[in-house]
Amino acid sequence: MTRATDADEQRTVETLGAAVREARKRLGLSVQALSEKAGVSFGLVSQLERGLGNPSLQSLQRLAGALGIPVTQLLDEPAVPLAVVTRAKRHVMPVAADAPPHQRAERELLTPRGESMLQLIRSTLPPGFTNEASPFRHIGTETVTVESGVLVVCQSDRRVELHAGDTVTYGCSAPHWWANGHDGETVVLGAVTPFER
Repeated sequence: MTRATDADEQRTVETLGAAVREARKRLGLSVQALSEKAGVSFGLVSQLERGLGNPSLQSLQRLAGALGIPVTQLLDEPAVPLAVVTRAKRHVMPVAADAPPHQRAERELLTPRGESMLQLIRSTLPPGFTNEASPFRHIGTETVTVESGVLVVCQSDRRVELHAGDTVTYGCSAPHWWANGHDGETVVLGAVTPFER
């Protein structure tokens, strides 16, 4: 196991612990009361809130149920009043291992992980990139600005070609896809919010 993996796992446990502690305090429960309500040991809750241990999925489901929140909320990074994501700390979103080179777009999350109301993503599209065969469809609104290159954006039957400095905004509940519109890399900034325009 690499040191980076150990650090990621430790951060996940710390995030879980902070979320459990915050939700427990918001409900006015003691550690003992939460452990009894969730049907897990006092030690598990106490350790978890201190960023220790390795709770099972079943234990997390019981805790989330006792706290009245979805398990996924326990895994979200807590929001902070002023959050800085340095260039070195950007989260690079995974690419399918079997994707051909021209489909390997690099997508960097510029906003903090776990922030659900707004995401800012910097995408670098290689020559020949298109996701026409697998369009996206989800609730929300997206705004995309081209930093360099040419981006083709298709939403349902509408198609636009954007050049450096151009911006498009569209609702995401309709199928939409991108394509790199020239023979070099295209770099875009996209902001996504879960609210439909």
